[in-house]
Amino acid sequence: MWGFLKRPIVVTADINLSLVALTGMGLLSRLWRLTYPRAVVFDEVYYGQYISFYMKRIFFLDDSGPPFGHMVLALGGYLGGFDGNFLWNRIGAEYSSNVPVWSLRLLPALAGALSVPMAYQIVLELHFSHCAAMGAALLMLIENALITQSRLMLLESVLIFFNLLAVLSYLKFFNCQKHSPFSLSWWFWLTLTGVACSCAVGIKYMGVFTYVLMLAVAAVHAWHLIGDQTLSNVCVFCHLLARAVALLVIPVVLYLLFFYIHLILLFRSGPHDQIMSSAFQASLEGGLARITQGQPLEVAFGSQVTLRNVFGKPVPCWLHSHQETYPMIYENGRGSSHQQQVTCYPFKDVNNWWIVKDPGRHQLVVSSPPRPVRHGDMVQLVHGMTTRSLNTHDVAAPLSPHSQEVSCYIDYNISMPAQNLWRLEIVNRESDTDVWKTILSEVRFVHVNTSVVLKLSGAHLPDWGYRQLEIVGEKLSRGYHESMVWNVEEHRYGASQEQRERERELHSPAQVDVSRNLSFMARFLELQWRMLALRSDDSEHKYSSSPLEWVTLDTNIAYWLHPRTSAQIHLLGNIVIWISGSLALAIYSLLSSWYLLRRRRNVHDLPQDAWLRWVLAGALCAGGWAVNYLPFFLMEKTLFLYHYLPALTFQILLLPVVLQHISDHLCRYGGRRDSGWTRQQPSAGQPMCSKHMGCSEPHPFHVTLTSSWPLQGMGEVQKRCPDEALQEPRGRSHG
Repeated sequence: MWGFLKRPIVVTADINLSLVALTGMGLLSRLWRLTYPRAVVFDEVYYGQYISFYMKRIFFLDDSGPPFGHMVLALGGYLGGFDGNFLWNRIGAEYSSNVPVWSLRLLPALAGALSVPMAYQIVLELHFSHCAAMGAALLMLIENALITQSRLMLLESVLIFFNLLAVLSYLKFFNCQKHSPFSLSWWFWLTLTGVACSCAVGIKYMGVFTYVLMLAVAAVHAWHLIGDQTLSNVCVFCHLLARAVALLVIPVVLYLLFFYIHLILLFRSGPHDQIMSSAFQASLEGGLARITQGQPLEVAFGSQVTLRNVFGKPVPCWLHSHQETYPMIYENGRGSSHQQQVTCYPFKDVNNWWIVKDPGRHQLVVSSPPRPVRHGDMVQLVHGMTTRSLNTHDVAAPLSPHSQEVSCYIDYNISMPAQNLWRLEIVNRESDTDVWKTILSEVRFVHVNTSVVLKLSGAHLPDWGYRQLEIVGEKLSRGYHESMVWNVEEHRYGASQEQRERERELHSPAQVDVSRNLSFMARFLELQWRMLALRSDDSEHKYSSSPLEWVTLDTNIAYWLHPRTSAQIHLLGNIVIWISGSLALAIYSLLSSWYLLRRRRNVHDLPQDAWLRWVLAGALCAGGWAVNYLPFFLMEKTLFLYHYLPALTFQILLLPVVLQHISDHLCRYGGRRDSGWTRQQPSAGQPMCSKHMGCSEPHPFHVTLTSSWPLQGMGEVQKRCPDEALQEPRGRSHG
C-alpha cells in the first residue's frame, strides 16, 4: 500500500522561455513608471467621471458603449481604495493624494502587456514558424501607439486584449477539433471564445466587428463540417448545437449580466436621470423616486398631474402653460388666436400641473370613491394655476404652419367657441379597458373635434415664448411618433375646489404609498435603447481625424503637456510598422487574387495544407483589419487616431505571416511541382525533429524542469520542437 513511497515522485513541466521573455518585456514596457504623469491625460477626464459615479453608486448613461469597460476601470479604482472624490473637469489637472493612479491604470496596462504573448501564440496556432510568431510579438511590444494607449486609464488596450483572446481561443478550439472533439480542452476553448467575444462587445460597440468576424469564420467551418460524410447526423447536430450555445447563447447571457451588475451597482439618482423615462427615474434612489414616493397609481377624474413627453428630444420636458398669450401677429405676418400659450418646459415648475376633468361635471376634485380614467375616455385638461382648458382649433401653429396651434382657451366673446375635448388613448395598454396609471402608462391625447394629436414639435419658440418648446396638434395621418406620447410623472388626488386652496395643494406632496418597481428587462431595454439613440456632441475636435489619415499616419493626438517643463505625451505610431503593415496587406490581397485566378485554371501553386493555412490567416488577420477599419467610413461621429488601433493589431499579425510566406514559397529556388514548392532541406547543424523533418525554421527554446521527491531532481535545458512537446503530458507521476 505504501510502495509508492519507495520511489521518487517526478513532475515534468515544459516552459517556453520565449513566451516567458515576451510576457516579461510586455509587463516591463507597460508597468514601468505607470503613475507618470500624475495628472489627467486626455480621455482620462472622460472615463474618470464614470469611475467616480461607480464609487458613489450614482446612475449615469454613456453612449460610447456597454458598461463592462467602465466596470473594468472602476474595478481598478475599487482595488486601490478610491472613494470617487475628485473633480474630473480639466485635462492636465494634478491628481490629489486620494486618487490611486497606479491602480486606475493597472488593468489597461496588464491588458496591453498580455497582448504581446497572445500575438505570439496566435501566429503559432496558425501553424507559422517561431520566427514569425516572435516577429508579431515584438512588433506588438515596440509599437508606440499601443504602448501609449495601454499605459493610461483608457479602454482601447482592454478591447484589443479581448479581440486577440477571442481569436486565440477560436484557433486553439479549431486545432483541437482535428484530433480531440468534445474533449475538455475543446469545450474550454470554444466557451472561452464566446466569453471573449462578449467581453469585447461589452467594452465598446467596436467589439461587435471582431465578434461578427469570429461568427463568420465559425459559420464557414461549420458549413464544411456539415459536408463531412464521416460524421453521423447526430454528431453533426451536436457540433452545431455546441457552437450555437458557446458563440450565441453565452455571449447574450454575459451581455445581459454586464447590464444587470451595472444597474445593481448604480442605484442612486444622478445627473443623467432626465434622459430616462419617468418609470426608470422612479426606480432610482433619490431624485424622482423621492418626489414621486407615495403617489396614487391610478389616474382618476379630478387628479392633478404633470405630463412628461416620452420622446424627450431635444430635451426632456413637461406640458406647460403660463399667463402670456400668443402674439396677435407673428414675425412672418401670420395671425394667431391670441390665446394663452401652451409649451413644453424642460424644468420642473408649478405651471406644469394639470387637472384631469370630467367633461360632464364641474368639479375639479377627486370623488369618493375615485373614478379612474380608462382608455377611450373623454377628458378635459385644465391648467392648474390658471384654470383654463387645453384647447386646439383650426389655426396654424406659430413655427409649424402645417400643424394646429395648441393653447389654453380664453373666452373673448367672439365667434371662436372652446374646443377642449380630448380622447385618451393608452398606447401600451394590454386591453381596451385599461386604467390610466401614473408613470407606467404611455398615453396620447386625440382632439375630438379635429382628430389631431397633442405633439411636441421640438422647435424653440422666439423670445415671446421664452425659448420654450413648441406644442402642436398633428394629424394622425402623418404617422405615429414618440413625440405624440406622454406619461404622468407626478400625481396627486385633488381635494380642493377653491382656486387658492388648490394652488397651495399643488405645492404639497402626496402621502399615499404605491410601489412601482421596474423589472430588470424593462430597465435593460430602455437603457440599451437610450444608449443607441443618444447622439453625443459631434462637433469637430482639434485632434479629430478621418480614417484615410490613419493608414498613412498623417495625424496624431497631443495627450498631455507638462505646464512647467514642456514634457509631452503624444499618441503617435511607429511609421515603419504602420507602412509595413499596409504593404503586407496589399501584398496579401494581390497574392490571394493571383492564387485564386491560378486555382481557377487548376494550377495549384501551394500545397493544400499551405493554402488552407494562408486562407485562414488572411480571414482572421486581413479580415480582422477590414472589419475593424472599414466601418468607420460609414460613421457620422468624431473620430480619433486611437479608433484605428484594433485594426492595427490585426495588421501587425499579418505582417510576419506574409514575410514567411514570401520566404517559404516565393524566394526559394528548389525543385517545383504543379502541386507546389518542395521544402528546402536543413543545412548541417540545424535542429530537426520527428514531426518537422526538413524544417529549416528555428524553434523556440523550452525548459524541461524535472523535480522529484525525495531530493533527486535535475534541470535540463534543451532545444525542442513545440509540437513534440505538446505530444507529451504536461505532468508525470511515477510511484
